[in-house]
Amino acid sequence: MPCGSERRVIESERLVLRPIELGDVDVLVRLDSDPEVMRYLTGRPSTREEVEAVVAEHLGHRWIASDRASGDFVGWFGLVPIGDSSFSVGYRLRREQWGRGLATEGTRLLIATAFDVHGARRVTAETMAVNTRSRSVMERCGMRYTRTFHMDWDDPLPGTEEGEVEYEITREEWQAAHSGDR
Repeated sequence: MPCGSERRVIESERLVLRPIELGDVDVLVRLDSDPEVMRYLTGRPSTREEVEAVVAEHLGHRWIASDRASGDFVGWFGLVPIGDSSFSVGYRLRREQWGRGLATEGTRLLIATAFDVHGARRVTAETMAVNTRSRSVMERCGMRYTRTFHMDWDDPLPGTEEGEVEYEITREEWQAAHSGDR
């Protein structure tokens, strides 16, 4: 079920997020071909067929991110409903875009969208416990650590033994942190 923003372009100071389309597969295959981008996800490049399936499944839930000034492809951001007025956020950025604060900027934009447009009660995010960069993004977005959990994997990645972590922010926490922004 789409979030209701499948046709909505959203913008931040440095990013333009537009709904993902089937025609985005080529650029997403290139993104997923970088082993460092995939390090904490699958540990290997995605096949074209895998990317096509993910794009088709996530129409209405993912946005292509472009640099507002240059129009260059940055990566994608996702906002997926997970039931009970909750959403999960995620992202994947080109390695050349890392370290610029864009993951935080785009994630904050989608957290605001979840609360302001979709009336979410809470927003969550997950990553491998050893993925300190993504954990830092979650914390800079005002999300708080809620738990560590372990999953069984057929072919575990290095660091899997440390588990996965979940972070969340509630509507009340977001509003309190951004009451002066409105």
